[in-house]
Amino acid sequence: MISPKSREQKIIKASWLSIIVNATLSVLKIVVGLLAGSMAVVADGIDSAGDILTSLITLITAKIISRPPNIRHPYGYDKADTVASKLLAFIIFFAGSQLAISTFNRLISGEANAVPSFIAAIVVVISVVGKIMLARYLNSVGKKIDSAMLRANGRNMQNDVVISISVLLGLVFTYVFEMPILDTLTAFLVSIWIMFVAVKIIITSSRELLDGVDNPEIYKTVTDAVSLVPEALNPHRIRIRKMAQYYVIALDIEIDGSKRLDEAHRIGHLVEDNIKKSIPNVYDILVHLEPVGVDNTDEVFGVSGKDLDANK
Repeated sequence: MISPKSREQKIIKASWLSIIVNATLSVLKIVVGLLAGSMAVVADGIDSAGDILTSLITLITAKIISRPPNIRHPYGYDKADTVASKLLAFIIFFAGSQLAISTFNRLISGEANAVPSFIAAIVVVISVVGKIMLARYLNSVGKKIDSAMLRANGRNMQNDVVISISVLLGLVFTYVFEMPILDTLTAFLVSIWIMFVAVKIIITSSRELLDGVDNPEIYKTVTDAVSLVPEALNPHRIRIRKMAQYYVIALDIEIDGSKRLDEAHRIGHLVEDNIKKSIPNVYDILVHLEPVGVDNTDEVFGVSGKDLDANK
């Protein structure tokens, strides 16, 4: 098992590589895009600039989440990457919206542009190759050290490949039909995509900050794990929340009220062990034991087996 220190170093190394590659591609695309007269390539360069921020946030977050829990943050600092993701999303959305306004005004005004220079297409091809290699590296390291941040950054690089290919196609059609407006239209569509990605990040990070989960099926996984312990009955008031890549789980179960304390403790541990085997990346599990038949009608929070049956 990889040590926390080694994991942090690998995240930092991958983040720095991502920063260097994206910074190089961003400057290259923005400068060449402006000189070649291609707004679509400039848009692609702005998107790469957003990736620099992504990597910087990953780099800073790696330092923050490595801090040990303390009296002010007893659960540690792992949720820092969720907060950072939301900040990043707003920055990306702002950049995309500014680009959308600029290109939309160009489309409405019918401003005449020259056909972009062919060098713009060469730069985009270089970008596609660089992004593919970077995406593979980030995904590979992310899987080895089980880093959700790096895997997410790798998926972001894959999205950038799609954007760059669309820009390249836009340039090809611009050259073939000699219609510069196609380049501006491509830039506008790319800006819409940038804002769409930002909104998705905002929604996902907001769900985590509100202690929600992406896949409600995880609740059934918990009840199935509890059912493997014959003495543990009626799992209810199940609460699951995410803390970065980790899950914090709390639930109530019923057991025979005549059990001794050490027997009840053993049953609770069996439930914890089964849940940990069924769900990876569990940070903590809290099992509350109740005697069979206790009145639960006034419980408001959490999920029970009845709730899962009702949603089938």
